[in-house]
Amino acid sequence: MTDTSSPSNQITAAFDQPMLLGESPLWHAEEAALYWIDIPGKAVHRLHIESRQHKSWPMPQEPGAIVKHAQGGLVVALRTGMSHLDTQTGALSLLLEAPYDTSRIRFNDGRCDAAGRFWCGTIYEPRDREAGTLYCFERNSLHDAHHPVTTSNGVAFSPDQRLLYHSNTPAHRINVYDYDLATGTAGNCRLLRQFDADKSSPDYGGRPDGAAVDSEGAYWCAMFEGGRVLRLSPQGEILQEIRLPARCPTMVAFGGADLRTLYITTGRNGRSDSELQQYPLSGCVLSVRVEIPGRLEYSYRP
Repeated sequence: MTDTSSPSNQITAAFDQPMLLGESPLWHAEEAALYWIDIPGKAVHRLHIESRQHKSWPMPQEPGAIVKHAQGGLVVALRTGMSHLDTQTGALSLLLEAPYDTSRIRFNDGRCDAAGRFWCGTIYEPRDREAGTLYCFERNSLHDAHHPVTTSNGVAFSPDQRLLYHSNTPAHRINVYDYDLATGTAGNCRLLRQFDADKSSPDYGGRPDGAAVDSEGAYWCAMFEGGRVLRLSPQGEILQEIRLPARCPTMVAFGGADLRTLYITTGRNGRSDSELQQYPLSGCVLSVRVEIPGRLEYSYRP
């Protein structure tokens, strides 16, 4: 790996009011604004970058992921189902009820493909078996892709839409699939990278959480409890490491006019007092400039 780690003084707090568990950063180019969620805080947030104007919408249950809706507003993957948030009026309307036991499972992490399908996984909260999966929300219907996980994360697509990335966070594993955009099917699962799961090791570097793919096809992954973001090649090689002033990054998104600002959501919920003293920006939305731009996110098309 090339030594390309970034010093902490290059990283700033894009939004310094800490979330409990910030997640699902989403750059909205038309609005020049960043959206994200606070899962246990049960809210969707928006920050207009230039004016610094902040707005939030309380949610009735935990949101697990957000994507843009082609007809305006957002699709919010709530614990109880897919909903549409009208960001002009604040109205929230149910699109589809969740097909699982909502007392133990909720949606977690997702992204749209170029055809407007919303791929969103689930987390099995007892965390004692791989009872989560990856769903495809297409034209207001939901089907199970049967990718068993305990905690679904890291959903991302290669620029040519021929690869689908998907991670199982507790297993410290990222898989990659061949993807057929025309049919919305993924097959030929193979390992992209397996990380060390020994938390007692001095070299423990965290476990893979949310991710995004840049314009060169590299996979940027937030390493929860590792205090870092990694840039991986399509073969799983570590190309770059960015050390963070927060131990629990959760997901990344490319934004700004040139898509070269990397926004990073982080968490503080359940962390020790000593850790929060060491990492005072825990829970904040961080940003850092990167050399390779990202790509615009696709919208859900009903």
